[in-house]
Amino acid sequence: MDLGDPAPVGGSAVAGAGAGEDHDRSSPAIGRVQSIESCGLFDGPGIRMVVFLQGCPLRCRYCHNPDTWDGRFGTEMTVEQVVAKARQFRPFLERRGGGVTVGGGEPLLQRRFVRGLLHALKTEGFRTCIDTSGHAPADGLTREILSYTDLVLLDLKAMPQDHLSLTGRTIDRTLAFLDLLTDLMVPTWIRHVVVPGLTGTPAHGVWMADLLRGRRHVERIELLPFHRMGVSKYERMGLADPLPGIHPPTAAEMAAAAEPLRGLGIEIRA
Repeated sequence: MDLGDPAPVGGSAVAGAGAGEDHDRSSPAIGRVQSIESCGLFDGPGIRMVVFLQGCPLRCRYCHNPDTWDGRFGTEMTVEQVVAKARQFRPFLERRGGGVTVGGGEPLLQRRFVRGLLHALKTEGFRTCIDTSGHAPADGLTREILSYTDLVLLDLKAMPQDHLSLTGRTIDRTLAFLDLLTDLMVPTWIRHVVVPGLTGTPAHGVWMADLLRGRRHVERIELLPFHRMGVSKYERMGLADPLPGIHPPTAAEMAAAAEPLRGLGIEIRA
């Protein structure tokens, strides 16, 4: 799979020709890891070890981790090295109902590595989770990955008509991935970032409600407030602030974003 060149952000091209490549061509035993967090509180149930993989095909205008975009960076780690880290934290994670979450970047850019990692974690009894935009082929490899996955955190970025301008990609693959999750009945939490004037509008809420209605595997919808904590990273990378003048949503704006979703019978967190 060739995802093509990275999309421009803030009027300038993203440095690094390898940012949008599919790393399925690399070794299934070695991945590029941006960082590992030992005490993740917002990345699935309980307290979790979070493995942030390097590389992302999207260029979300509200991204707060642009340092994860270029897939050539990061630290090379083997599956065994990552699993060894998880073993160190196992007592702590298990006491608090947690497990291991694989995120990014976009973890499904390194699908063969993710398959090996999740299989190894499941073999050792860890509860597994993927945090993804779903920008991956809905093929046999992805199905195998999902067979080793206890929970998917699926990021719905924007409505189809806004998706390209906000992320640099169309929403087609994300919607196909969601359909695959539905077919396989994979437990799923939906995440959506509320950016005043761009997402979280009543129209977004109606679209999301229509999209998710009847999908019994969707357990929760999390509406996440936009924040500006990543601006300094853009500055260090020599990139313009992609959303100058946009501020975090108010409590009233968060409540309004949640309102169209209230009748779905799905837990809403906003």
